[in-house]
Amino acid sequence: MIYLKFNQLLIGALLFIGSGLPFALKAQEHNMLQITGSISDDQKNGPLAGASIQIPNTGEGTTTDQQGQFSLRTRARIPFTLLITSVGYEPRKVEVKGTGSSLTIALATRTVLGNEVVVTASRVAESILKSPVAIEKLDIRAIKESAAPGFYDALENVKGVQMTTSSLTFKVPNTRGFNIPNNFRFMQLVDGVDMQAATLGVPLGNAIGPTELDIQSVEITPGAASALYGMNAINGMANLITKNPFTSQGLSFYQKIGVNHVDGKDHAPALLTETALRYARAFNDRFAFKLNIDYMQGTDWRSNTRLDQNSNNLKSANPGFPALNGTANAAFDGWNKYGDDALAGSNLVSIGGLTIDGKASQTLRVARTGYWETGLVSPRVKNIKFDGSLHYKPTANSEIAYTYRAGSMDGVFQRGNKIRLQGVIVHNHALQFKNKNFSWLSYLSVENTGNSYNVKPLADNMDLYSGGATDTKTVASWGTKYKNALNAYGTEHGGLSSANLAEATAYARQQADAGRALPGTARFDSIKNVITSINNWDIKSGSIPDAPVTGGAALVQKSKLYHTEAQWDLSPKVKVVNLLVGADARIYAVVPDGNNFVDFSRPLDERNNPLPDGSFGKNVLYKKFGGFAQATKTLFDERLKLFGSLRYDYNPEFTPKMTPRVAAVYTANEQHNFRVTYQQGYRFPALFEALSFVNNGRVKRVGSLSYINDGLGYLDNSYTQQSVVNFNAAASAQGNTDAAALASRDLLIPARLPKARPEKINSLEIGYKSILFDNKVVIDIDAYSNVYDGFLGQVQVFVPKGETIGSDAAVLAMLDRNRDATSATATTATSKGQDRYRVYTNAKNKYTNYGSSLGITYNFYQNFLVKTNVAYNKMKTNKTNDIFVTGFNTPNWTSNITFGNREIFKNFGFNVTWRWQNAFLWESPLVTGTISAYHTVDAQVNLRLPALKTTIKAGASDLLNHRYLQYAGGPTIGGLYYLTLTLDNILQ
Repeated sequence: MIYLKFNQLLIGALLFIGSGLPFALKAQEHNMLQITGSISDDQKNGPLAGASIQIPNTGEGTTTDQQGQFSLRTRARIPFTLLITSVGYEPRKVEVKGTGSSLTIALATRTVLGNEVVVTASRVAESILKSPVAIEKLDIRAIKESAAPGFYDALENVKGVQMTTSSLTFKVPNTRGFNIPNNFRFMQLVDGVDMQAATLGVPLGNAIGPTELDIQSVEITPGAASALYGMNAINGMANLITKNPFTSQGLSFYQKIGVNHVDGKDHAPALLTETALRYARAFNDRFAFKLNIDYMQGTDWRSNTRLDQNSNNLKSANPGFPALNGTANAAFDGWNKYGDDALAGSNLVSIGGLTIDGKASQTLRVARTGYWETGLVSPRVKNIKFDGSLHYKPTANSEIAYTYRAGSMDGVFQRGNKIRLQGVIVHNHALQFKNKNFSWLSYLSVENTGNSYNVKPLADNMDLYSGGATDTKTVASWGTKYKNALNAYGTEHGGLSSANLAEATAYARQQADAGRALPGTARFDSIKNVITSINNWDIKSGSIPDAPVTGGAALVQKSKLYHTEAQWDLSPKVKVVNLLVGADARIYAVVPDGNNFVDFSRPLDERNNPLPDGSFGKNVLYKKFGGFAQATKTLFDERLKLFGSLRYDYNPEFTPKMTPRVAAVYTANEQHNFRVTYQQGYRFPALFEALSFVNNGRVKRVGSLSYINDGLGYLDNSYTQQSVVNFNAAASAQGNTDAAALASRDLLIPARLPKARPEKINSLEIGYKSILFDNKVVIDIDAYSNVYDGFLGQVQVFVPKGETIGSDAAVLAMLDRNRDATSATATTATSKGQDRYRVYTNAKNKYTNYGSSLGITYNFYQNFLVKTNVAYNKMKTNKTNDIFVTGFNTPNWTSNITFGNREIFKNFGFNVTWRWQNAFLWESPLVTGTISAYHTVDAQVNLRLPALKTTIKAGASDLLNHRYLQYAGGPTIGGLYYLTLTLDNILQ
């Protein structure tokens, strides 16, 4: 509450300062000159909106409005020079000799872009043609003319980018393989501020980032960028750059209305709306501010693929009973179903002692029924984001800026399981200083997950509370009811046999499920509300007597991220080379909640219990410090440019790491640019990968730091999951007796997990970029090869409680029927049971992936433009299996073609994009399956009304409504049809 009041006061202060600045600065205005004028196209004499007017080396400037008009106030003394630039036009310099009349300036068309300036590749401004690594840029014109419904969606058309859509509010880009929905390996920055939510581990670039009105450009660097940017940029990065209020002023309004689910298959047709406002104002050349607010609401894409990932021919099902193939599979594990997790073994019960086809002592592996995701998650989503900034220029070449950014969001994203985000709030406070040679940035990010919940424990505990325990220990247990009904069916039908087994298991499930809560009922909603409000995912049982009766599923995560960085261009002081140095420090502070994160200094048996003050212990700190130096040198009349950089990173949990990068760019005949780059990169485990301690479906998910293992034994006293599955299949086939288990002991494979270390990449890249044929064609080619060492992922292991692997007792503990402690019977021995852990750890193999991409832009006639790109990515297959599946999760081939004309008629343009990718295998701990090839068409037409400073855009993404998936377990995406209205720079 205190924090909320502070934010309200802050917003009020921004508004007050903005309204009061004219009076405070009025005394300074008599020293100012005012330059006015208009900018037009020299061929059509039409006004150029958004053209930039700058006074070089002063930081002073402005932009034109929709009618091409501008007004610039300056302290410069006549005569001085104006630099006028606009996307798609040749820059022009105009000397100002007086203020008596308005300037009229015409710009000559430059048909193809290619001389853009980028900053992300080397942390300094440079020509995109001479960047040492592959880099793509979407400028403001490309964003506005894109056929995508928003600037973030437009990233999917960038060469080499693979987009993963978890929700309308969450879209995560990736490049060059190893894709996951919460992408730890791809960094997203907004004006230099990292958008990764600390504990959630998901990038929030489109959820709390810039609005459609405030985005200036986006720069994407495919491939490793950690030599300059550190820990999270091992697969690449996106840098979102917003408009500066000194140069982009006025009031702007944006309204989008759209509709999705037009086919009514997953949901009735639904309305999507987004409204945004931007206001910016500058006062002379010293003070400026801007305010942005955006509200989006809609009905989310639905994850409703009802495929089985545990087909009956697998050992984790019942391959000995082919009568259960297909829809009769008793161990069904659905893509978008929870509480039926047969592959993980967390919702599986062994029904033993059966007589089938006259053969006694048979065992069936049966999964709980579970719940489809559509019954557990509301499709309604909303996203509110606000940012405000104050800017001050102490001198003409320096600027201080404070920015506050906040977002509240709903949605769904996939980590180890699906998470329903509900009322998540993230705040950013950033303070920045920069001048020609030095910059400093410090920011604080505050995260609160609000009313979010984890879908799997919701399903698990709903089934357990309303349907009984997943065992056969009591009369009320679900397994007992299933077994009794199955035997009853057999008695009534002359015994269980292959001929009636499918009908018998279906009947048994129906009887066992009788009385469990069903989605859409008041009872289900009432229980769901209770479960999702409790931050303890255990449920009361004989082994956990202190747990809540209903169990819980709430996701309560709170954290703060403190970051500071600085860089200094020492080139003016070092004459031999251009030298850039920098340093940064980052500290995560996580509030332990006793369920996801715990205070590891507390005793093991107390970590999940609150202290008398209600807390769960001291904040958990995770730290990282680093620095870099980069030297560049041009030779042979600037035809050859050499780059060399070295970065040092230190995390107290690991040994320090050095990261080098060397590169060369050679320019032949002033237009052919060849580049080669070699670099290393390291990635420290992200916060959740390092420090999690989550109990989820009786499988505890633990971070990679080795001290978490103390007292648990999963590193050196565990068996691999697949070997346990194989072991149980063999034992079941032999009657599931203790003797059968001991005879199959050689199938159990010790996991022997390594001590965690940072993930490492060695990357080699070559490329070529050129503008050809009288500035009509741009060609961009790159090829790369990466070698990953110590790849970080998750593996599930089984630990025998109180026993040492290899012993008879440890072997017997691995039987499904000994999941919990069991007492001795006439035919079975006592067992202490087993614990299951899903551990973040390093792969034992090295992984090599390679690929190439080609981009061509061709202006073939007047303003008609064709852009096409194609990318190839491949992972080399290893000869030996690893302890977990790494999940390349990337199509081998992707391509898109864009055709458009920004002004086919006066003030009227269009753009069409066709996009395609081939089929590929998606592998993850949650869902593994094949993603089918798909192709889509996006299209838009736009009409500009300069007199009204208005642009109307009508379009569609996936125009033909070809339903498709981007990842296994993800939502089915279809057509989105929209109309947008933009009023730009009114009241300028």
